[in-house]
Amino acid sequence: MHDLSAFPITAKWPASHPDRLQLYSLPTPNGVKVSIALEEIGLPYEPHLVDFATNDQLSPAFLSLNPNNKIPAILDPNGPGGRPLALFESGAILVYLADKTGQLLPADPAQRYEALQWLMFQMGGVGPMFGQLGFFHKFAGKDFEDKRPRDRYVAESRRLLGVLDRHLQGKAWLLGDTYTVADIATFPWVNNLIGFYGAGDLVGWGDFKEVDRVLQAFLARPAVQRGLKVPARG
Repeated sequence: MHDLSAFPITAKWPASHPDRLQLYSLPTPNGVKVSIALEEIGLPYEPHLVDFATNDQLSPAFLSLNPNNKIPAILDPNGPGGRPLALFESGAILVYLADKTGQLLPADPAQRYEALQWLMFQMGGVGPMFGQLGFFHKFAGKDFEDKRPRDRYVAESRRLLGVLDRHLQGKAWLLGDTYTVADIATFPWVNNLIGFYGAGDLVGWGDFKEVDRVLQAFLARPAVQRGLKVPARG
């Protein structure tokens, strides 16, 4: 019997299946990284919607699991040593899931670190830059008369897309023929940039045919299609 009562988050989001990994998230680019990975791996999990519209991420229950009030976060009842493990930060969660299951990261040490470098590239560059561009293009930033902040993020997003485009020439995925957590981390953000943010024209999407090719292959994966909808919005 798995007892998760020691974790205050379970009072706000009770576990119907306490034997399964608990996912606290929202279908944003960062959130779907973990749901896609879980779908790809086939690990049983129970998703819980953290609703930003009602400031769930600022609730004491959520902050007890992630003091940084960001999604996603997980609570794994079957953590290392058979003890529950609470974890936040999408990159850390992806590496944990890969190590836990022996999937989505190469066993070869050199290839593993190559995958991790591209994961860090997404975490340090693609995510923050695309997110800032989204703010200045789609959200409140679009009302700013001074377009220099937006243009800075446009230029940096184009540069990052160029890095990806050159690297992906002749490759199926970021690590060649091997699909990894680096792809799962990167392509939800690329998809969001040209989809939800509507910034394709702004960044000159037509210049990045290799990125588009791999994005379409990514979106065609059944596990990706499922994971993009998790957790389901009410």
